[in-house]
Amino acid sequence: VALVGVPLAIGAMGFTGAGIAAGSIAAKMMSAAAVANGGGVAASSAVAVLQSIGAAGFSLGAKIGLTSALSSAGAASG
Repeated sequence: VALVGVPLAIGAMGFTGAGIAAGSIAAKMMSAAAVANGGGVAASSAVAVLQSIGAAGFSLGAKIGLTSALSSAGAASG
């Protein structure tokens, strides 16, 4: 469920396959990141990572990591 829900939530924030949607939360985040970094957005920033996920979905490594993290969290809370 999370592997589908997370990319959908990221898309709803404005991180899409076509780029960052104007007027969205993602646009505000990108603007703040660019101002903080003197006009650019760092490749390792949260904005860059979220846009990567929004544009292409999760990589296999991210899916494995997220599944592992969610499993651990579920075991700890259950």
